[in-house]
Amino acid sequence: MTSTVDPISLPQAASNDTEIDREALASLLVEIARNVDPDYRARFDGVPTADPRMETLRQLLVGREISELSRVTHLLDEPEQLASAVGGVLPSAAARAPYAQLGEALAPAVERAVQRSIQKSPRTLTDILYPVFLPAIRKSIGEKIDQTFQSLNETLRHIFTWHGLKWRFEAWRTGASFSEVVLKHSLVYRVEHVFLINRNSGLLIAHVTADNATSEDPQLISSMLSAIQDFVKDSFNEKEQSGLDTIRFGELRLWSEVGPFATLVAVIRGNPPEELHEIVRDVLLRIHDECSQALEEFDGDSSQLAGVETLLQTCVELKQEDSNQGFPWLVVAAVLLVLIPAGGWFLLSWQSGQRWQAYVSRLSTQPGIIVAEQKVRDGQFYIAGLRDPLAADPQSLLSGTQVDPARVHSQWQFYQSLEPEFVLKRLTASLTPPKSVRLSIVNDRIVAEGEAPDTWIDRARAAARQLSAGGPAFDISKVRDVSPEARAAEHWQHYVSRLEAQPGIIVAQQTARGGHFYISGLRDPQAADPQALLSGTGVDPARVHSQWQFYQSLDPKFVVKRLMASLVPPDSVRFSIIKDRIVVVGEAPAAWIDRARVAAQQLAADGLSLEISELREVTPQKLTHLREAIQAVDIFFDSGKAVPGPEQLPVLDKLANQLKELAKDARKAGVTAQFMLTGHSDAVGRETANASISAARAETIRALLKKRGVAPESLLVRGAGTFEPAETENSRTGSSANRRVSVTVNFH
Repeated sequence: MTSTVDPISLPQAASNDTEIDREALASLLVEIARNVDPDYRARFDGVPTADPRMETLRQLLVGREISELSRVTHLLDEPEQLASAVGGVLPSAAARAPYAQLGEALAPAVERAVQRSIQKSPRTLTDILYPVFLPAIRKSIGEKIDQTFQSLNETLRHIFTWHGLKWRFEAWRTGASFSEVVLKHSLVYRVEHVFLINRNSGLLIAHVTADNATSEDPQLISSMLSAIQDFVKDSFNEKEQSGLDTIRFGELRLWSEVGPFATLVAVIRGNPPEELHEIVRDVLLRIHDECSQALEEFDGDSSQLAGVETLLQTCVELKQEDSNQGFPWLVVAAVLLVLIPAGGWFLLSWQSGQRWQAYVSRLSTQPGIIVAEQKVRDGQFYIAGLRDPLAADPQSLLSGTQVDPARVHSQWQFYQSLEPEFVLKRLTASLTPPKSVRLSIVNDRIVAEGEAPDTWIDRARAAARQLSAGGPAFDISKVRDVSPEARAAEHWQHYVSRLEAQPGIIVAQQTARGGHFYISGLRDPQAADPQALLSGTGVDPARVHSQWQFYQSLDPKFVVKRLMASLVPPDSVRFSIIKDRIVVVGEAPAAWIDRARVAAQQLAADGLSLEISELREVTPQKLTHLREAIQAVDIFFDSGKAVPGPEQLPVLDKLANQLKELAKDARKAGVTAQFMLTGHSDAVGRETANASISAARAETIRALLKKRGVAPESLLVRGAGTFEPAETENSRTGSSANRRVSVTVNFH
């Protein structure tokens, strides 16, 4: 039987590529059943045993599974892709796994990883745990220190009381330390309230109150405590893991212990022991162990934390009642029995020491006595030092001090005191001054006054040189030598001092030898006669030999005398000395003024000052009239112009002739005439522009005068601007009168 197999075409699925097209599958199965012939493969050996339509059927039924299986097989063969795929699902798988099984599975791997990390770099784990462990360690150490000081304070307070003796026996009987027993009986406190507060939200989780303890709204108190902690952190930049440990207000103390999810606050009245911190901390740890998940998920509902109040109740049951302490009569009596004899002995010793110190102070104030060492040993008194033979007797000073002389052992070394009174006594004893000489102490110096022979003066001078350094000085300058030679020398020194005080005389050398006196130096011819000065000095002129060299003194009085003699000033000139300056005032001819000017220059070289600035020159009458006529001439300008108008040219011509005539007459009189051309302007416009145009006007007139034959070296120019007005600007002619050039005549 021949069968014809028609090709089968499968329609595509319309909706989803992953779903099987049920209609195409049914058609394919019917077509296979209709065309399969059992004898078909036996008849034709060359026909393939596999039907392609079966492969199509297989792809249609399990094609998706085959593709996924191939993709998974390829993923298992690629480690990187497998790791990426597992990493994508691992977090969700770990979150859905049971905690016990996940912990058991991860514990060995985590332990090995941590162990290898510590072995490789211990500092890394230290840096991670440092912020956690350091505050806890610091807090624990602080509590231990507070506990130590509290125990020490209470132990010292009760160590000498009757209760202290009883508690010491109890410590010996029970084997506990004495400080523990003292704290057990002496500290009085009571836990009145305990608050458990959520750490993140600040909500009150639970509150337990002791019997007979009153308080306001617990939730309000909880909120205030949270607000205080937040305020401290924000204000002082505290770290997040820090917390408020202790608040004290009167007898109340608030102790706070911070846990991972909650904070336990205990309100305590009285003075609690520091061990109470550990009890409160243990309660907080038990609460976190038993209710950790409920504390973490707390949102205000306390139904899942019902057992917390039972744990908090153990805190409010903590208290220590006051114990009646009696007065320690036994200890006081024992102390008095010891202190009374000791006090009596101490009083006697103190009085004896005070008397000895009074005697030592009395010795120290005595001149000529130096106390180097003093001590008291076994009821005996020992003193040593230095003593001048002229000083007071130390043994006699014991009278009136109530110190037993038999108990005093002294040792004094000889020395000579440098006190002025002792030195004066020794000088009087050794020099034996005559009755005409008196020795006295003046300002820590020993001064000798009066008259004595030269032999005694020589002995006193030798004694003054032998006095010890650091002692008082011995001044014998006021003792006059009464020998004839000394009187003659005294008269000679008086004459020399008289010569040295004379102006114009310089004493260079003076000596006395063989009853004759020799003197030499410099003398100005204008100075006093040295021979005439011998009168009245008591010096014999026949015994004086003098030699004086000529010199010119720079004393202003002598300089004036020489100037008067050399310059022969006219009667109209007067010389005066003002503060070492020679000032010449008056009127004189030009020739005499020139001579005075030369003399001033010569004196300036010697350091003297001769001022002739106030000296006026006497000029001929003709020159005076002509100068006044020239200085009365003004050349005017139009506003803003630096060149004069045509109407001013005749004025310029006349002025030029006058200037030339005055210059010629001045040369004949022996003087030089100079003409200052000063330009002026009105007040219209800026000051700088006015100053510039005034100077330009003066330069213009100088050029015009030079053009008319006036010597240019005799013409000087300057611009005065508006500072030297001829008339005020508010007058009718003020502006035009100020636009001018004026002429000033000077003679030299």
